[in-house]
Amino acid sequence: MKILVIGGGGREHALIWKIKQSPKVSMIYCAPGNGGIADMAECLPISADDIDKLAEFAKDQSIDLTIVGPEDPLSKGIVDRFENQGLRIFGASRLAAEIESSKSFAKELMLKYSIPTAKGESFTDYDAAKAFIKNMGVPIVVKADGLAAGKGVMVCHTENQAIDALNRIMIDSAFGNAGEKVVIEECLTGEEASFLAFTDGKTVLPLPSSQDHKPIYDDDKGPNTGGMGAYSPAPVIDRYMHNRIMQEIMIPTVKAMAAEGRPYKGVLYAGLMINRDQIKVLEFNGRFGDPEAQPLLMRMKNDIIPVMEAIIEERLHTCTLSIDERAAVCVVMASGGYPGSYEKGMLISGLDKVKQMEDIFVFHAGTAATEKGIAANGGRVLGVTALGNSVKQAISTAYNAVSKIDWKDVQYRKDIGQKALTRFETKPVAVIVMGSDSDLSIMEGTVGIFKKFNIPFEITIASAHRSPERAMKYAAEASQRGIKVIIAGAGHAAHLAGVIAAHTSLPVIGVPIDSSCLQGLDSLLSTVQMPPGVPVATVSLGKPGAVNAGILAAQILALSDPEIAKMLEAYKIEMAVQVEKKAEKLGQLI
Repeated sequence: MKILVIGGGGREHALIWKIKQSPKVSMIYCAPGNGGIADMAECLPISADDIDKLAEFAKDQSIDLTIVGPEDPLSKGIVDRFENQGLRIFGASRLAAEIESSKSFAKELMLKYSIPTAKGESFTDYDAAKAFIKNMGVPIVVKADGLAAGKGVMVCHTENQAIDALNRIMIDSAFGNAGEKVVIEECLTGEEASFLAFTDGKTVLPLPSSQDHKPIYDDDKGPNTGGMGAYSPAPVIDRYMHNRIMQEIMIPTVKAMAAEGRPYKGVLYAGLMINRDQIKVLEFNGRFGDPEAQPLLMRMKNDIIPVMEAIIEERLHTCTLSIDERAAVCVVMASGGYPGSYEKGMLISGLDKVKQMEDIFVFHAGTAATEKGIAANGGRVLGVTALGNSVKQAISTAYNAVSKIDWKDVQYRKDIGQKALTRFETKPVAVIVMGSDSDLSIMEGTVGIFKKFNIPFEITIASAHRSPERAMKYAAEASQRGIKVIIAGAGHAAHLAGVIAAHTSLPVIGVPIDSSCLQGLDSLLSTVQMPPGVPVATVSLGKPGAVNAGILAAQILALSDPEIAKMLEAYKIEMAVQVEKKAEKLGQLI
């Protein structure tokens, strides 16, 4: 196959690196490419947004598949143009790409289809936007509606900052036509994460979780950039959160786009804010993220070409993904002055040294090949990406490689991946033990409560009958590891809670699970009938039991943790408010 990749950044270099591994591919072209891409593909002097010339080239050269990297040509309808000329192309149509190119469209879509997002409104009138800022209060987020290379979003902590951001977008036209409309919304708190998935408009095939670092400086300080680094996996998205993101955001969004007559085919990127058990969409992108593509594609073991072909032919349901279990970390090296003005043409040293390192690849973004060597030719210049058996090891390998590369005024963040390390290093204070992995769907009720109250926990399997030694050992060592409460869920004979209680002095809460023809009565009786001196608390059966077990555990922990106590009080108030709302709604219906 002859492949044409459109774009010239780190994302496109990563795509070409991955595409080149396919035995189906014989030739790769890239328009316009960069200094690093030139080692793997024939670079063409055609701009990524020159759709006419790109289509002409694809037709003349009988290109078998064109792959679009950046958002600009997608928003201008390159996919529609190619398909109308009978050319195969991977990417979102113009109407589908509006999920990224118009933040107001994305906001209206999410509100219409109940996809969780921040409260906000869009404006074309400056005075109305200014009045909304004054009424809503700060902190507040002001966004240019259109494409702004990742720099059109401003988090404002004072009213003056918000008005300045509004002036910059609507009065000064800092982002050109992208600022003819603004979206103003509440400022969400929590931890950001990226969730990308392949979709053919019907099936959604998720990639691993990842996390980008937008601000230019360490500790997320300074102005936003296109992205200063990324890592995968992001521990803030565990199995529980992954399932919720798929069911509450990704699948509903793909269905919503189809219902709107805008079937979405390609890569759908959701930028998320996660705060305890709350997940909200910050933005959607209509393509691979940059720099998220670099670690994600390093971890993807599949041949990517058959996946892209399946998406074009709407048979993604026949595909699966094989993912490297290792972690990947990308550190972006940028020119001094970025994201403002910066110098170009500085020669880069040390690239040859890094080529000799294992589990590392340097993806070029803003580089140019010169007679003297590779030179910095953009704001974000290199994406130094490493694999490791853990995030910690991948971080170490990546920064070791970064230390060997240099050019005048180079800058990079020194804390890429630190949020992941903090999460991995946080010790659990609660444990969920299940008799079988089939109990997970029930025990997710406890997981949700622990997340709501920000309780660090771990989850494991130990059977009272099939692995009694493991259950006893786990219980006996729990206190030494800092565990303060244990929740045990099991069905049938359900002796797990009793076995654990017999081997620890920690409070044990049992969750009887309905998994037999006796409809849970057997597990309920087995859990509550403990001999004197071996207490097990039991609050209810099945999913309600899992939820209540989590709340009871939170109440136990709150005796020595004021923060949990405050959250419990707020939770009680919120439950009462919800009852009042339901009563009011019922009264209106009668």
